[in-house]
Amino acid sequence: MYKKWIAVALVCAAAVFVTARLRADAPADVKAAVDKSLKAMGAENVKTLTISGDGFDTSVGQSCNPHDAYWRQFADKGYTRAIDFDARGWRLSRMSRGEGNAKSCGGAGTTNPAPTTTPADTVTMATPTGFNNYMEYVFLPEGFLKVALEKSDATVKPETVKGKKYTVISFSVDNGTAKAPVKGYINDMGYVEKVQTMINIDPIGDSIWDAEYSNWKDFGGVKFPTHIVQHQYEPIFFELNVTDVKVNQPVDLTPPAGRGGRGGGKGGDGKGGDGKGGPGAAAKGGPGGPGGGGRGAPPAVTDEDLGNGAWLITGGYGSVVVNFKDYIVVVEGPSNEARADAIIAEAKKLVPGKPIKYIINTHAHFDHSAGLRPFVAEGATIVTSQGNKGYFEHIMQNPHTVAPDKLWMMTQHPKVKVEYVGEAKKMTGGENEIDLYHVDGSMHNDAMLMVYLPKQKVLIEADEFNVLNPIPTAPVAAPNQYQVNLLANIDRLKLDVDRIIPIHLPNPQDRKVPLSELKLAAGKPAS
Repeated sequence: MYKKWIAVALVCAAAVFVTARLRADAPADVKAAVDKSLKAMGAENVKTLTISGDGFDTSVGQSCNPHDAYWRQFADKGYTRAIDFDARGWRLSRMSRGEGNAKSCGGAGTTNPAPTTTPADTVTMATPTGFNNYMEYVFLPEGFLKVALEKSDATVKPETVKGKKYTVISFSVDNGTAKAPVKGYINDMGYVEKVQTMINIDPIGDSIWDAEYSNWKDFGGVKFPTHIVQHQYEPIFFELNVTDVKVNQPVDLTPPAGRGGRGGGKGGDGKGGDGKGGPGAAAKGGPGGPGGGGRGAPPAVTDEDLGNGAWLITGGYGSVVVNFKDYIVVVEGPSNEARADAIIAEAKKLVPGKPIKYIINTHAHFDHSAGLRPFVAEGATIVTSQGNKGYFEHIMQNPHTVAPDKLWMMTQHPKVKVEYVGEAKKMTGGENEIDLYHVDGSMHNDAMLMVYLPKQKVLIEADEFNVLNPIPTAPVAAPNQYQVNLLANIDRLKLDVDRIIPIHLPNPQDRKVPLSELKLAAGKPAS
């Protein structure tokens, strides 16, 4: 009975939604362009499509190296997305989702990073008030054309891109805080070749989110692309090789037991949440959506005295403030602008009257770099791995019009200054010293640094050792290889470590993590 009630509710909601959509009316030239494209694709009478294939989805901002062509990949095997265009909903299923890279960069790290089987079965409903899910629908060739017919602000014009002629239809959609531009490129065969919009992804700012379609084939009279690629910013966000498309087959939008559907809600503005993005967009229809460091209010900031003019800043991702003779050094600018602003204010309170001269970045993953821009606005120099050469200089110059921040709104932008660390670098000034080391063999990020404070005997690291729960009391039998590798680096460098500070702080955040805890987590005796 419950499933029947849900099904009736979905049909009623779809009917109300369709009625509301018909109130808008596209201009005549847009209608003509849409009708021509639908006819060319054989899609005039398409009510449902069931797309099958294999490919990848990714985590935005979590690549092995910022220069990679892909964000961190997960293989999608046995992928099927069944779409009901009238109801604007779809069911996504896949047999497995596992690491797609040779390394598990950005992942949890295991003794054997081979793909793991994680079957999926989700139902998603797309409404204009839920930006991410709505764009998943708009990115479909047929979805784009259907939405274009409803937009009174839709326009059509010819455009030539790299010598190729297109018919371009443009309109806007609500992203939760403003209007996001949408453009669809129809080629000379009448096929929708690309659809794109603009989102904000911290720290890179204005970013194209697009879907590109190629290798079109005939499936029962309907033309559909067999290769689909999405980008968020420059790297590939999603890729699917389509092996089969079934037309006008029944689609079951009954939510899986105990899970419910996805959709509705306030929607988003493309700002993301924790910098990790998510496997949800366009032809894949999974959860998540655009990545980036969200800009919510940060937790209350507290600090802990580490001794000798160094402090741990808690209340979110950890940062460390170090007092040098004439200036301040901060280790890590994480999370987002709000968190960075709170860290900067606390640093100035702890060490009044001195400028923040350096901000040390452990690696370029967005949850660890989305707070760098406020430090650049302060005039600080970014200190990061040689493996990131050119990256921060590049992204710090990007426009931030979708979600303007302090750096973008400055009348005169300070020059982006970056210093690079190869295998090691020593920073000294006054009574303090900071030693920076490349984490050799990191499976999380090729350009990973760890930070050692010799006076305090403190090691600061990100993601290589996120403390275990419960805390181990004996050597772990099958240790996480991230931790094995971190311990090997400490031993290689012969560092005298009393305490480890993970940027992903333990609970409680001021809990002291001794080296012995890492040893047990790495499968070694504590002493």
